[in-house]
Amino acid sequence: MNRYFGEMTKRMKKYREDVLDITRWVCTERAIFTTEVYKNNEAQPLAIKRALMLEKILGNMSIYIEDETLLAGNQASSNCAAPIFPEYAMDWVVNELDLFEKRDGDVFHITEDNKQILRELEPYWKGKTIKEKALASMPELSRLFYDYGIIKAEGNITSGDAHIAVLYEKVLSQGLKGYEDRVAEKINSLDLTDYKNQEKLHFYKGILITIDAVKKFAIRYSELAEAMSKEAGTEDRKKELRELARILKKVPYNPAETFYEAVQSVWLIQLVLQIESNGHSLSYGRMDQYLYPYYKKDLNDGIISEEFACELLTNLWIKTYTINKIRSWSHTQYSAGSPLYQNVTIGGQTAEGKDAVNPLSYMIIRSVAQAHLPQPNLTIRYFSGLDERFMNEAIELMKLGTGMPAFNSDEVIIKSLIDKGVSKEDAYNYSAIGCVEVAVPGKWGYRCTGMSFLNYPKTLLIAMNDGADPKTGVKLMEGAGKFVDYTSYGDLEKAWEKTISEFTKQQVIIDAAVDRCLELNTMDVLCSALTDDCIERGLSLKEGGAVYDMISDLQVGIANLADSLSAIKKCVFEDELITPEALWHAIMHDFEGEEGRKIQKILQDVPPKFGNDDDYVDHLIRDAYVTHIKEIKKYKNTRYGRGPIGGNYYGGTSSISANVGQGNGTMATPDGRNATEPLAEGCAPCHLMDKNGPTAVFKSVSKLPTIDITGGVLLNQKINPQLLSSEADKTKLISLLRTFFNRLDGFHVQYNVVSKETLLDAQIHPDDHRDLIVRIAGYSAFFNVLSKKTQDDIIGRTEQTL
Repeated sequence: MNRYFGEMTKRMKKYREDVLDITRWVCTERAIFTTEVYKNNEAQPLAIKRALMLEKILGNMSIYIEDETLLAGNQASSNCAAPIFPEYAMDWVVNELDLFEKRDGDVFHITEDNKQILRELEPYWKGKTIKEKALASMPELSRLFYDYGIIKAEGNITSGDAHIAVLYEKVLSQGLKGYEDRVAEKINSLDLTDYKNQEKLHFYKGILITIDAVKKFAIRYSELAEAMSKEAGTEDRKKELRELARILKKVPYNPAETFYEAVQSVWLIQLVLQIESNGHSLSYGRMDQYLYPYYKKDLNDGIISEEFACELLTNLWIKTYTINKIRSWSHTQYSAGSPLYQNVTIGGQTAEGKDAVNPLSYMIIRSVAQAHLPQPNLTIRYFSGLDERFMNEAIELMKLGTGMPAFNSDEVIIKSLIDKGVSKEDAYNYSAIGCVEVAVPGKWGYRCTGMSFLNYPKTLLIAMNDGADPKTGVKLMEGAGKFVDYTSYGDLEKAWEKTISEFTKQQVIIDAAVDRCLELNTMDVLCSALTDDCIERGLSLKEGGAVYDMISDLQVGIANLADSLSAIKKCVFEDELITPEALWHAIMHDFEGEEGRKIQKILQDVPPKFGNDDDYVDHLIRDAYVTHIKEIKKYKNTRYGRGPIGGNYYGGTSSISANVGQGNGTMATPDGRNATEPLAEGCAPCHLMDKNGPTAVFKSVSKLPTIDITGGVLLNQKINPQLLSSEADKTKLISLLRTFFNRLDGFHVQYNVVSKETLLDAQIHPDDHRDLIVRIAGYSAFFNVLSKKTQDDIIGRTEQTL
């Protein structure tokens, strides 16, 4: 019994159990309909083809309304089933068909009939998928960086972009009809003697087809609800289904007028956007702000009770959890736990700088606590004026051990956004997108972060090896000499500067190849329509339709780089405990033998480690990161100069579970880490290297160039549940958080509140810990669905004390 937040209603509890118990299937419906439309419309303009695709899917896919639900809308033929998106990639799908059920984690099931369907669909897609075209478009040298795992962008070429939130406030107030009317006006004003306007016409027609498809999709559910009402077993359920039928005839095509209508409208749009494209991190934005007027009015008018509103929200979270995505096994290691990163943001400030917390903010926390699911992500926007009661509520939710809420800081993020050209009003309206990345809902282009991943430790090893990959011997660039010939730490700094300059350039080249491939070969018409100013400009998101378009690549293994630099400077060039030759030999042989283990112990024991508030190592990583940031700022994305404000790059550390996947392909490193072991996650210290408590970790992280890491400074911490058992403990943690954000310019923090003993027992007795949720990176997942290597990574994290 959850004494603080209360329990879900009986039917929501049953609904949740049914969803959690269901077998996770691979669904082929979308693949079938998509292939059919592409085959029959190859000559059509891209926008029209994509609109017809969505129309076909929404008009023909299986739909159902579960007995317990108050909301309608499903992504696939069964809950938690994963659709296949053939336009992005089919090779890995067919190659892994017989392996889905044999995975170490993120297991999916597929029938033999569906395997055969996918095998029969594959020939049509040969040479046509985004993956094939993107890889073919990469310059030869850049492709080496991709193939050797130095720069990884698999997620971008095997699925859609997303990492976005549409402006739900406008959807609710205008309905899709408002967008339809605006598009009709734009069409009537086009001068078609200008070829650019002809291209706009295709985009506008695509929007009209899409809006009509969504309208009819809602009516399908309305008719189903009406039919089910006639067969319902109780009068109460008959009434509920008739009300649901009424609502679905109205929204999302027409404006919402009640809280119930608003929630159903938001859910159906959120759902369709993920049927249109499987890009993850599609987020809800500032839900407590745009839904509150409906909530307040209905409470005041006696239309709903607080209990019904809470039940509706728990229903929404269960629905949100049913969205699923299957990834290739290699990509799964970057996103362990099948996350969709659907983020809900609450709290923070209004545009006037006042506290934005309202009664719905509390209700959202309460409903998330009751649902006890890893989706959606819940982020609280922190600022110095956030009242103590709301902070207390957040800590009570944290105690439940779901890894939520995460905290993002208004104090640094708003300043960072304004610094990059975002208007003050928009900056104050930012929301979390996916993990810890941030953007302005409904005004920002795709992938505010997450374009591609750069492996920092592997980059260092190549810098130390005169520009050649030490694992393969392949020469990637003209380096600055071999480490064994260095005479000072300054030689390493020069090598890092030269290498990171070349690698940043190659990352941008890969990003541009992928971006252009996506722009020319796929288009998310609905998502573009719901993002300003795409309709005004007549341009999709990839073409420059958004008001803002700034992105980040992601840097992986920050603490490993920090500790490696510290080890080299201290142990090799200052104290001369290890010669360059001996260190390099030990790394190349994974610290084997007595001498290798001796060197490894020195590396692990002697030099200062990141996360202990030691300026020696903290300044080394800051300097190395600043060198990279300077390079990042030189480049623009493919939308630069095409309409949006920005078009630039910034840093980001939201590496999700890439630290495990990239660590698996990385040799031993100078910090004493063995080959194939996970890299440090986000910007958190290496496992068990932070020995001076949480305040020291906060201080170390605060020395990073945070203002320029607008893509997110992801910090996970782990504490034992016993440390939050008293009011005094909660007060300590709140004080610690306020210090981090108010005085140290912290960007983000989130907590795993679980003991090592519990995690170890869950590995041995998974059935006894079915509801155990852990924070992996910027997202949470059920512990039992993770691969053992990812589980071990979480178990190995430092357990902090207060």
